[in-house]
Amino acid sequence: MSIRAKLYAALAVTIVGLVVTAGVGIAGMSRLGDRFDSVEEASRAQALALQLKFDVTDFNGWQTAYGYDNGQSRPTFLASVERFRADLAQARRRLTRPQEQTYLDQVEDAFNDFMKLDDEAFAALQAGDEAKVKDIFLGPELVNFSRAAAASQRLASYEAGRVSAEDKAFKDARHDALRLLIAVSAISGLLVIILLITANDLARTAEGKLARDPDAN
Repeated sequence: MSIRAKLYAALAVTIVGLVVTAGVGIAGMSRLGDRFDSVEEASRAQALALQLKFDVTDFNGWQTAYGYDNGQSRPTFLASVERFRADLAQARRRLTRPQEQTYLDQVEDAFNDFMKLDDEAFAALQAGDEAKVKDIFLGPELVNFSRAAAASQRLASYEAGRVSAEDKAFKDARHDALRLLIAVSAISGLLVIILLITANDLARTAEGKLARDPDAN
């Protein structure tokens, strides 16, 4: 093999090593990007679940308030109910896993029962039957609230578990990508060193030939 061919071969091997290093780096960044997107998605789902949990507590509190202020707080209660309905609809669209939908079903069932009794309680309040209002609020309505709150807590806990799992997967992927990149970079560095040694040896060989035969190529 000629000196030129040996040099070209060494160059080719080194270039391939550098290209592989770049490819590994790009692929690793892509995987990390996907993992980070998954972490963000899980975090948004957790935030939505926590918002539902807050909504349940909020409309229950305002219901209690209007029961004790002769209905003055009912508009605020109804506004809170509408916020819950909007957040629940959003959760239905975004939280599509079977387990998530099960928890949402539980929240919605408890809420529907809650609102049916609320109609009865408000009618009793308008009729001046405060005793019936208190019986509803402190009896079956409290049970419905507890059901909704417990289901929303289960949903929030489920989403918190997803966030933890996705965060661990992201950290593991980052660690693996870093180790692989270091290994490939080390190999590329070794190839560069081999190229330099080869080029130096070929240069010496060429110089030796020229010294022995000045007319040699």
